[in-house]
Amino acid sequence: MAAAAAASASRTFLYSQQRLFLHPFCIPSRHIAALSGRRTAVSPPIIRCLHSTSVPQNQEKAVPRPNVVQVLEERGLIESVTDNLRSACCNSTLKVYCGFDPTAESLHLGNLLGIIVLSWFQRCGHKVVALIGGATARVGDPSGKSLERPELDSQTLEKNSIGITDTVARILAASSAGDDDSFLILNNYDWWKEVRLLDFLKQVGRYARVGTMMAKESVKKRLESEQGMSYTEFTYQLLQGYDFLHLFRDAGVNVQIGGSDQWGNITAGTELIRKILQLQADGSADGPHGLTFPLLLKSDGTKFGKSEDGAVWLSPSMFSPYKFYQYFFSVPDADVVRFLKILTFLDTEEITSLERDMKSPGYVPNTAQRRLAEEVTLFVHGEDGLNEAIKATQALKPGADTKLDWKTIEGIAENVPSCSFAYDEVVNVPLVDLSVSSGLVDTKSAARRLLKQGGLYMNNCRVDNESKRIESQDIIDGKVLLLSAGKKNKHWFYEC
Repeated sequence: MAAAAAASASRTFLYSQQRLFLHPFCIPSRHIAALSGRRTAVSPPIIRCLHSTSVPQNQEKAVPRPNVVQVLEERGLIESVTDNLRSACCNSTLKVYCGFDPTAESLHLGNLLGIIVLSWFQRCGHKVVALIGGATARVGDPSGKSLERPELDSQTLEKNSIGITDTVARILAASSAGDDDSFLILNNYDWWKEVRLLDFLKQVGRYARVGTMMAKESVKKRLESEQGMSYTEFTYQLLQGYDFLHLFRDAGVNVQIGGSDQWGNITAGTELIRKILQLQADGSADGPHGLTFPLLLKSDGTKFGKSEDGAVWLSPSMFSPYKFYQYFFSVPDADVVRFLKILTFLDTEEITSLERDMKSPGYVPNTAQRRLAEEVTLFVHGEDGLNEAIKATQALKPGADTKLDWKTIEGIAENVPSCSFAYDEVVNVPLVDLSVSSGLVDTKSAARRLLKQGGLYMNNCRVDNESKRIESQDIIDGKVLLLSAGKKNKHWFYEC
């Protein structure tokens, strides 16, 4: 609402004859064993331990890895955790997975916490697996949903799977610190397409207790609703549990993570593993573990991750790095410190220092928000995406020194009001007339008044000459013209 209100006060218009084209991200195939039609064999990993009771002569003793559970707790990233995971993460190299059902072409901000927690495990020396739910998305997870998810066709699921894989691979590759073996992307359709119903009921179904399944919070809420729950949705926890069993038995994955609404599905998996593989239910380090993190909420208890246009997507083709950066720059003071802890990898000491600075008299407003926007944009969109966002932010400030070019304007073209004119409808046209025909102002008298007050800008340069006409050299790269109404501190967007 704030952005919409500000837009009425001052608008920016683009003259353009071009469209925005985005190119797919290329993923190293060694990290993906998921999107082809054939079944993929996954070899159990070699477990390396950084702790040793005896150290050969002339060799340095390995530095103990950080306790990732403790790190996550300190940053407010743990809701629930199974027994002995704290000790297990120090005594051995774990293999951790998080599932992402391809119900949309891109992941959204709510999914980001799963990737962040996976990245923390990476940074603490563990191996991570991102599991694309090509099979489970055909059923739909009822957790946190009041209605059954709409059914998706195979072509849509494949397209969504590719888009999500692109995003996850790009982010985890940047977090791998050159360790090509630190992450893997799988698709559960690769093993589910080979499973027969009668075999599944015999091997898995007989271990599932209906009473226990009905006691899960996600099931109880749906059973109490007017719509109820379909049998298909009811079986989702078994499907997710079998995924954990398959990964535990065949790929050495021993930890599953998810949002707090996934605790029932995760524990269903740990119980299934213990029953089928006849493991002791003592929470031993060799057994299956689970961990959940809180949902991403604002201080008022509402979900964080919605913009005026809907969801905040992680794909740059659906939500530009510029809009992504601006979204985090707009976080209120009441939330910024907590988000710095859970959404960035900054040292807690630096975050504490920023929090202390916010209370000091000389604090520059939005300094903490700027740091949050920079860190999260860098993590999701990389160095190029962050540079693009910062450059676009500076370019949209009237009076800024940033040199405008077509690439910069193209990156923000969908985020500002725009209109199109033929070339001869712009060149040699009085600026006052174009300000009206473009809709920047309502009348010529309003345009002249704005110009006299020093509030009319063309390509970020203030115009003082009332008789100014558009020249060919004014059109940036022969493609675009940027007109702005307002003072230097433009209010349509956030000043950064």
